[in-house]
This record gives sequence, structure tokens and C-alpha cells, in this order.
Amino acid sequence: MDPVRGIFFDEDDARAAVARLVAGGYGARAERERLSGEDDDEGHPWAVLTDAPEPVLELLVDEYDGWLDAGDDPPAVPPIELPTEPRKIKGHFGG
Repeated sequence: MDPVRGIFFDEDDARAAVARLVAGGYGARAERERLSGEDDDEGHPWAVLTDAPEPVLELLVDEYDGWLDAGDDPPAVPPIELPTEPRKIKGHFGG
């Protein structure tokens, strides 16, 4: 199972979330989240990666004003079956 990610703006908040997750028996770590186009290291948020269930991390990101990075992968949708031949139209046009 892929780790669940929460994004925190403050290092202390990220480390507090990790401590609470570890105290709850989950694996967790904090790492700096590098944003593309952001050249100021102090401007980068912190990512907390954990094997905790998503609702557990969601409570922490709500408490510390972060956000849950849910992956945003759209659900798999089966392809649409398209006709292989043109439709036949009954009747005729014109006069």
C-alpha cells in the first residue's frame, strides 16, 4: 500500500504530526516538499508520509491547517464502445 501524504506549512506542525502518528503505532516521517519553480528553501512546505489510514492523517492536517494529498488519480473508467460502421438513416432527403 502506498503511503498517505499530508502537507504542512510549518516544520514544527509536521514534526508534531509525525510524533503523534508514531505514538499511535504507525510508521511516519517528515520531508521537505520541493515545489517546482520555488527557489526559496524556506518557502517549501513539509510532507508527512505515513502508513496510517487516511482518516487518521486527515484529522491531523485539519488540526494543523495542512491538506491531505490524496493522489487525485481519477477512477478507472472503461472505454466507450464506438460503432464500427456508419449508421443507416431511414428515409430520404430532398424533394
